[in-house]
Amino acid sequence: MGEISKAISHFVEHRFSLNEDKAAEPVIIESIRKNVDFKGSNLWALIFAVFIASIGLNVNSTAVIIGAMLISPIMGPVMGIGLGIGINDLELVKKGGKNLLVATMFSILTSTIYFYITPLHEAQSELLARTSPSIWDVFIAFFGGMAGMVAASRNERSNVIPGVAIATALMPPLCTAGFGIATGNWFYFLGAIYLYFINSVFIAIATFLITRYLKMNRKHFDNPRTEKKVTRYMIIMVVVTIVPSIFMAYRIVDKSIFETSARKFVDEQFNFPGTQVVSRSYQYSQNNKSIDLLLIGTELSKRELDSLRLHLNDYKLRGTELKIRQGLNAKQEIDLSQIKASIIEDVFSKQAAVDTLKRQPVKKGVADTNVLAEFKVLYPAIRSFGLGSMTIHDASSAKADTIKVVLASFRSALRPADRAKLEQWLRIRYHSEKLRLVVQ
Repeated sequence: MGEISKAISHFVEHRFSLNEDKAAEPVIIESIRKNVDFKGSNLWALIFAVFIASIGLNVNSTAVIIGAMLISPIMGPVMGIGLGIGINDLELVKKGGKNLLVATMFSILTSTIYFYITPLHEAQSELLARTSPSIWDVFIAFFGGMAGMVAASRNERSNVIPGVAIATALMPPLCTAGFGIATGNWFYFLGAIYLYFINSVFIAIATFLITRYLKMNRKHFDNPRTEKKVTRYMIIMVVVTIVPSIFMAYRIVDKSIFETSARKFVDEQFNFPGTQVVSRSYQYSQNNKSIDLLLIGTELSKRELDSLRLHLNDYKLRGTELKIRQGLNAKQEIDLSQIKASIIEDVFSKQAAVDTLKRQPVKKGVADTNVLAEFKVLYPAIRSFGLGSMTIHDASSAKADTIKVVLASFRSALRPADRAKLEQWLRIRYHSEKLRLVVQ
């Protein structure tokens, strides 16, 4: 038994040891210390990274945002603070804190200027994602900071540091805070600053823990009370940071569960032959949850509606309000383009399923009549419709190819997106991948 215990202990120690390839302590400290200062090239790199990240958030480009995070040197002061606490170097902590404040102020100022002058002021999904931090952001920052400090303590630099910069995302929240100031949206500003605060605090804490785990030499305080005070401040900062994020994480998880249950309820319960759900929306708040549906077709009776509301409990939707608009009430809020898209999607999916199963040849005359009838339902503005074959000759290879061409004219202009959908549907309808739609 003792030998097995020793073998397991040796295996764990061998596999998880951080002493192998560990750099000398002066090298580790110097490599982190030199990235703490924000002046000269570091400051210019930060400003350029802020502009790039702001543009990425503005146009909703993930790739551009990632590029900005790789350029940004803002992790230097954060790791400097963590290392300073870990080795009891209060001068390094003060230096890191001062430079982090400088970097933060310049970042927010730069992003505010950009978002103030840019003509695009709509909040995109990449930007909104930085306004509601949660407990998951705490975990990402914490484990990212640990990975960063482990990489910083190695003799050979790897791709871990760039990965940590992407994962912990210090730059995008600062740009989002600038967007909040430029647009006067203080909710965005506070949410983004809180996310930035979470990331900074837990990267520093992770750096501190790895520093202690590596047993790096610590400076001794002349007064033991100073060390206790530093520890007390760290605990207070962790509690203040983590408690609100736990509450936000609970809200996010609860909302996700609600929306999943609501979608399942609508998909399974609203299967009526003459009635179709045109649009759906799920409203979630702490005191109110509701499912809002817009129906077309045969109106559901009061008995059917009452039965649907009773089924809410089966999907763990107790207390959820079910709002159903149909009949005259629905006509007032129906979006014609939405109905067209819904019908196209329905016809497209059903026709694709039938074609996959049967793959029977289509009689030309019947097909043309049916397609024209379907066209009239989808687009009442259609004036004419025709189908023919055209032989295309390739001048370079002297080869000829025959394709089907659909010629259609409308009373009003057809949007490019609708035209593309119709062309794809016609290809499946006529079993021809080379079919072309020509709109007059």
